[in-house]
Amino acid sequence: MEKNQSVHLQEILFGSSDKAESRKISQLVKEKAAKKIAPKLYTTNFTDTPESIIKRNWFRILAAQYPKSLLSHRSALECKPTPGGHIYMTYSYTKNISLPGLTIHFQQGQEPIEGDMPFFDELYLSGQARAFLENLQQTRKAGEESKTLSREQLEERLENVIRLKGEAGLNEIRDDAKKISAILGMEKEFENLNKIIGALLATKTSKILSSSVAKARALGEPFDSGRITLLEKLYESLSGHDYPEFAEKNVNLKAYHNFAFFESYFSNYIEGTVFEIDEAKQIILTETPLPARNEDSHDVLGTYKIASNKKEMSVCPRTAEELIGILLNRHAILMSARKDKNPGQFKDKNNRAGNTEFVEWPLVMGTLKKGFEWYSVLRHPFAKAAYIMFLISEVHPFIDGNGRIARIMMNAELSSQNLSKIIVPTVYREDYMGALRKLTRQNDTETYIRMLLKIFEFSSTVYGEDIDSMEKYLQSCDAFMEPKYGRLKYNKEQ
Repeated sequence: MEKNQSVHLQEILFGSSDKAESRKISQLVKEKAAKKIAPKLYTTNFTDTPESIIKRNWFRILAAQYPKSLLSHRSALECKPTPGGHIYMTYSYTKNISLPGLTIHFQQGQEPIEGDMPFFDELYLSGQARAFLENLQQTRKAGEESKTLSREQLEERLENVIRLKGEAGLNEIRDDAKKISAILGMEKEFENLNKIIGALLATKTSKILSSSVAKARALGEPFDSGRITLLEKLYESLSGHDYPEFAEKNVNLKAYHNFAFFESYFSNYIEGTVFEIDEAKQIILTETPLPARNEDSHDVLGTYKIASNKKEMSVCPRTAEELIGILLNRHAILMSARKDKNPGQFKDKNNRAGNTEFVEWPLVMGTLKKGFEWYSVLRHPFAKAAYIMFLISEVHPFIDGNGRIARIMMNAELSSQNLSKIIVPTVYREDYMGALRKLTRQNDTETYIRMLLKIFEFSSTVYGEDIDSMEKYLQSCDAFMEPKYGRLKYNKEQ
């Protein structure tokens, strides 16, 4: 009875040639404690569909019913069925088997060899070198019914090997593939693989490459393909729309400088560089750092030096190369007092914020240049401002100062078109950071755009030649309050 209870608790049961085991399953079926869902396949789950049960137990089914079979071709690289339920195996015969929710494609071929790995129980997995060779075999079918990944997908996976393991990782795959190609009868596939790897390592022509990611790697400027996909989504959400154009009201130099002061104050506050307003005024007016906070003072001074310079804030990139030059120049000014942060240089190690990993440092240049392509075809000033701010924030190209540089780049787009620059007040910090996180983690472009439009409108109400009056107005808006104690409010008719 105890043994029957143990069997009963298993979700998936297999028909057996063992008479005792067969009787146990027959008894469970008779007692309506189990039911048949496919040949020699039973379940104790009467709630879920056979398709969902088989899909989540696919590896158990293969190991039990087809021992010593090998996940191969695309399945060896993906390690799971395709979304449509196709799985590709190398076995002792060629046959397609259809189960509810799962189609198993068996191809007769070489049993597991050195380099192949155990996957589950008696189920095996093609080693990486073998899997790449298998995916270079010719096939007439496309999409999920193709046993191989597309050429572009394969190149991107090889490019990813370089990112994770360096050139040595790719050379190791090539060496292993050469050793096993004769055993597998895949000499032609090896020659093809050798050419692709050579192109990625710039020892052979890049003309044979199909993937834009692989081409960028071959040309020496690899980029983060996931970030480019996200940036394309933001471009699509921004393009072709009309947005408000709040005219610059701080038209004379004094008013422009007043706004730049609060722009710099809030931009640094967001990053944790906190001063009292009077302390910040003293730093700016005297251009002298506070003795006890030299580096923090210079952060505020550096931001203000750029933000208050109307000529500098009218400069926007016309080419990808100009974008790089502008970023490096502005960063050098902003971080001039922090020599340990490499002012004017891109990061040379990876950085993160919380659970967010930013673009890896070797991919910064390529991702910025590739991302510039979408920026260059946007037309509305607000759209360009929103896009470039997120581009810099998401790439995070510097060790420090990324948020401040991103907001400077955003405001340069607006100022160059005589539109109001944007302030991100302390009280709105969580809305601002939350919208950025949603875009990064959930591809939520609309929340990000709405957030910026709101503070664009708010910022257009902040103007005047008297800095004290501007400060009083900001106080009335709860601008200086921590988010948990206030809510942004402003006079739209101001």
